[in-house]
Amino acid sequence: MQMNFRIKTFLFLFTYLLISNACELKQSDDSALENEAIGEHSIFNLESSWNTQDSQSIRLEDLKGKVTVMVMIYTSCKVACPRLVADMRNIESDIPAKYLPDIQFVLVSIDPETDTPSRLKSFAKENEMEEDHWIFLQGSEGTTRELANVLSVKYEEISPIDFSHSNIISVFNPNGELVYQQEGLGLDNAKTIEKIISTLKEM
Repeated sequence: MQMNFRIKTFLFLFTYLLISNACELKQSDDSALENEAIGEHSIFNLESSWNTQDSQSIRLEDLKGKVTVMVMIYTSCKVACPRLVADMRNIESDIPAKYLPDIQFVLVSIDPETDTPSRLKSFAKENEMEEDHWIFLQGSEGTTRELANVLSVKYEEISPIDFSHSNIISVFNPNGELVYQQEGLGLDNAKTIEKIISTLKEM
């Protein structure tokens, strides 16, 4: 009887130690992934806060883990921005559906005073861009200018409701590092799509 008790006690302690070590290893692995170093050229180094079209406050680092396709626009634009939005939609529609869960399409307003979250929400609905992979961002004037400088996007207010701006679509890997830029309007998106897919395959 005493021998059986000792054996049961030993087995209990052994099993407990195995489970405890397994949990510690998992927590260590999860912590390593969460704390993976951000490269010096990553946009996730920007510590600015942004509002989404759903009035949620996020930081750029919250975009980590997916390929990001980003463009800077403003919703009252009547000339270039509709073309940029069309390019973004064309890129999205030409990417095989199996890849879409690992991609996010981010449109950043260069007119944060006008483009409130509610306005961005309406704009998303008007343009049938309401799926989860469409994200619209409103920042402050300072954070918007900071991000524009990082993306080499130039913009200037030429009237209270009009801006002159660069037409650039940027592609980032899951760590927020720039891997490709498409500059211009109404271009063949094939190279951009090819780069997005090749970046996905490297994940």
